[in-house]
Amino acid sequence: MPTPPVARREEEVITQLGRTRTDPYRWMKDANWQAALTDPSVLEPYIRSHLVDERDYAAELLAELTGDLADTLLEEMKARIEPDESTVPSPDGPWAYYRRFREGGEYPIVARIPREGGDEQVLVDGDARSEGSAFYNLVGAVHSPDHRRVAIMEDRVGNEEFIVTVLDLETGDERPVLEGVSGGLTWGGSDELFSVRLDKSKRPNTAIHLDLSTGVETTIYEEADPGFFVGVGKTMSGRFVVVQTTDHDTSEVHVLDLQGDRKPRCLAPRVPRTEYYAEHHGERWVIRTNRSAKDFRVVTAPLASVSDADWEDLVPHRPGVLVAASLALADHHVRLETEDALPRIVIRSWSDGTERALTFDEEAYSLAVLPGYEQDTATLRFTYSSPSTPRRTFDEDLADGQRNLRKEQIIPSGHDPSDYVVRRLHATAPDGEQVPLTMLARADVTPDGDRPVLLYGYGAYGNSMPASFSPNRFSLVDRGVVYVIAHIRGGMEKGYRWYEEGSREHRPNTHTDFIAAADHLVESGWTRPGRIACHGASAGGLLVGAVANMRPELWAAVLADVPFVDALNTMSDEDLPLTPPEWPLWGNPLQDEAAYEVIAGYAPYENIEAKAYPPIWASAGVSDPRVTYWEAAKWVARLRHEKTDDNPILFRVNVDAGHFGSAGRYEYLEEAAALQAFALWALGLTS
Repeated sequence: MPTPPVARREEEVITQLGRTRTDPYRWMKDANWQAALTDPSVLEPYIRSHLVDERDYAAELLAELTGDLADTLLEEMKARIEPDESTVPSPDGPWAYYRRFREGGEYPIVARIPREGGDEQVLVDGDARSEGSAFYNLVGAVHSPDHRRVAIMEDRVGNEEFIVTVLDLETGDERPVLEGVSGGLTWGGSDELFSVRLDKSKRPNTAIHLDLSTGVETTIYEEADPGFFVGVGKTMSGRFVVVQTTDHDTSEVHVLDLQGDRKPRCLAPRVPRTEYYAEHHGERWVIRTNRSAKDFRVVTAPLASVSDADWEDLVPHRPGVLVAASLALADHHVRLETEDALPRIVIRSWSDGTERALTFDEEAYSLAVLPGYEQDTATLRFTYSSPSTPRRTFDEDLADGQRNLRKEQIIPSGHDPSDYVVRRLHATAPDGEQVPLTMLARADVTPDGDRPVLLYGYGAYGNSMPASFSPNRFSLVDRGVVYVIAHIRGGMEKGYRWYEEGSREHRPNTHTDFIAAADHLVESGWTRPGRIACHGASAGGLLVGAVANMRPELWAAVLADVPFVDALNTMSDEDLPLTPPEWPLWGNPLQDEAAYEVIAGYAPYENIEAKAYPPIWASAGVSDPRVTYWEAAKWVARLRHEKTDDNPILFRVNVDAGHFGSAGRYEYLEEAAALQAFALWALGLTS
């Protein structure tokens, strides 16, 4: 076996709120880390050398453990992708816009066709624009109201600081107009753009207006609180630009009337730990909010409203039924609800208030509403999928309920949903809560006490894990792996309460929910301890890092993608872009002793012990502004130093990408195939 890199130790004592801890690998955080986000080559040479050694060791170790399995998996995954995959054209005025890929292409082509039929016009060719860039991501492409221009947002580093270029669709000319922006891009009129600038700490805090005819940039809103991030958008009606400022549980909306005085106006002052999101419909606002409604309600208010005193219920609050999304169309209101981890779409007539719900028969499934460009439409577009059923795109006639299947995800190598079974299970948490689990397995797989399992979890930021279709999973499932998603607290699968009970002082519930899911799979006869690979990414990486410390004997492997494992140090570093905005979710260990104790009690890096750990996969991106590269690097180094076993730790470092890894559709698969090869090796399924 190859020899892993050994990181030097420089014990540094940290005193905080009267408590002392040591950090032997704090040197891995480059003093010039902000510059390295944009240009990884400026990392201190000794740090870069260590990361390159880790990258090279990971490649050598994976080949030694798995042979050419990763290459085999990659070909399987490629064979499940439709070579010229495309979206259903979405109409807007005289045109219908869509994205597609050329056969073998990595990046999307943005195109349009005349609404009444005709030849395609290519607007943006992502493959062509990516040439010469080690990393490339076409973040967005937005056409102007007069359809003569398109503004594209691109990332060529992976640090989420975007470049905006305007393309003239009649002349073919292109002009870079903005750099270093984030948080949205929208047209006002056909000669003006709105976007968001980053502050010196790389936080999106200033909404701007750019007059393309003069090149003059104007600030329209600047957020003073470093804990709030700013985003911009436009209502479907086209009348209002919306500036939304939020932290993780508080929001405030400012609107700019393109048909009025164009002065930003606050719809209702922020109230701590309450959220609201506004849409424009005729002479009213339609607002989704959790003010006096833990699981959200929908209210209406006059256009002139500047406080919640004018809000009137349209969809009243119902405890346990989460209103996850709201869409105000011309003749109908549409909402997406979730109850006990199952979604439904409800369509309401504005004229008479009648409602009907769209539901489906599988035990677990996913729904998504696709708003489109036009508010005045008689059609609702939505998608349906389940872990066994490929994504289907439907158009529903809002008046008569007729449903038209517009597209079904094609799996070129073949896929029969009847070959698989999807089940909804429930695990009992230590406090008695029922934790939903979504299981995908081959139909011929039954509990035998020794099934290999991959258990996935996230549990943070209120993000619910959808029971949706993912073709990559079938490289595992077709080899006998039972794939399970644990819908643990920290998400909103069972309402806003589910999120609150996995946040701040309640964060440990997330970890014990996940362990309860693993224990349930053992107790119900599916598997045994040591036969379960656990997988999480970002905040889910914190999850699997924590449970690795708590119950290492449960896991065949710990798979941690860009893991947030240095939580105590990160939440104590207010210079990092995300730290102040994260305090409402995790707590502030700089000022709050109770928060310090809670985070210190579960932070994966601080709780490593001299004991046996399972094989571990970790990954990081040097350009990642969300979870910095040194978190995983420090965690891996400390694990190697402390643990008492010979199980391998593989640390895959991408020096040319950020939080989301490679953005190309095939490049991304290389990373997924490598992780799955490691998981299959740990589960004893490489032959």
